[in-house]
Amino acid sequence: MSAFKSDFLHTLSTRGFIHQVSDEAGLDALFAKETVTAYVGYDATATSLHIGNLISATMLYWLQETGHRPIALMGGGTSMVGDPSFRDEQRKLLTPEAINTNIEGIKRIFARILRFGDGPTDAFLVNNADWLMGLGYVEFLREVGRHFSVNRMLSFDSVKLRLDREQSLSFLEFNYMIMQGYDFVELNRRHGCVLQMGGSDQWGNIINGVDLGHRMGTPQLYALTTPLLTTSSGAKMGKSATGAVWLNEDVFSPYDFWQYWRNTEDADVGRFLKIFTRLPLDEIARLEALGGSEINEAKKILATEATAIVHGRDAATMAAETARTTFEEGALAANLPSIDIATSELEGGIGILTLLVKAGLAGSNGEARRHIQGGAVRVNDAGVSDEKAQVSTADVTGDGIVKLSLGKKKHILVRPV
Repeated sequence: MSAFKSDFLHTLSTRGFIHQVSDEAGLDALFAKETVTAYVGYDATATSLHIGNLISATMLYWLQETGHRPIALMGGGTSMVGDPSFRDEQRKLLTPEAINTNIEGIKRIFARILRFGDGPTDAFLVNNADWLMGLGYVEFLREVGRHFSVNRMLSFDSVKLRLDREQSLSFLEFNYMIMQGYDFVELNRRHGCVLQMGGSDQWGNIINGVDLGHRMGTPQLYALTTPLLTTSSGAKMGKSATGAVWLNEDVFSPYDFWQYWRNTEDADVGRFLKIFTRLPLDEIARLEALGGSEINEAKKILATEATAIVHGRDAATMAAETARTTFEEGALAANLPSIDIATSELEGGIGILTLLVKAGLAGSNGEARRHIQGGAVRVNDAGVSDEKAQVSTADVTGDGIVKLSLGKKKHILVRPV
């Protein structure tokens, strides 16, 4: 059991969120005696967050639930540079317009996870462009840059890994950790924030902020990171057959999101229920203890609860019902994910490889070909063995669709328009 006295750290510990804490005793004592403000930063590299970000967003949820104040920091400024941590090469530089579009997409998920307002524990969103974009370069070097040791920065694993690769670490990227450290100081000055949380790959960057605060005269700052989450088979979490598992429904449907969790490995069910749902721990212990085929019921609960957090209870219930109708009754569920294809395109016939890629069931023609060779592809529940097969208006059913399937659990409805 957790040795933490504060509700927040006890909750994080018992649910498996904690990897490292800079000063466990000091932070625990602080949480036990006062309302603490903490933040997680999110760079705007895409229009949606993904499952890896859901872990830190859930920590902000538990922070609020235990009586403290969360900040979701949008990286409008840091996204102009890009975090080099543990990356093989430099991120593609984004325009300010693209970054702002991405931030608008990212904001949507926090409206579902956190409670916003003007109360003492209400969450708020902040954009680091508010202070980073107006900084004078020479002044910033004198006031902030002088506190950073290049020798120490080079010792971080996130930097050393990059230095060992063919792609060199640019001076632009090297400044990222200085900017992130300065974010922490600014959030302390503006909002009294004393804790930064993030994934284990951010430990070096967060500690830089703690040290910078000490050198620039802030109160004691703290760092907390979560473990890198992998499946029991060793795979990194958050990847589906067609790419990243995004949190926004316009890039990854609630049904696909539900299916991702339904396909959880047996050994991971209990751990994921603790992290990705809000079920009580005694209920999770009961579900985790289920054996044999009963573990599938626990997976359905995991899928529904995780989907409800991200997409809302109605969408989660609909996804669960769609899956039940499709797999248990063998019926065609109208709520399956769908794509629109021009009728004119179907009239001339569209190659099965092209259609699989368009439907998101394969990332390339080569991958689609391998699926066909493996016997995984079906059109209207009939197996496809010819990689040169064409899908046309002749395949449109009386329901006005073509059902395209990959394996037993991935189905897309192709709708002529």
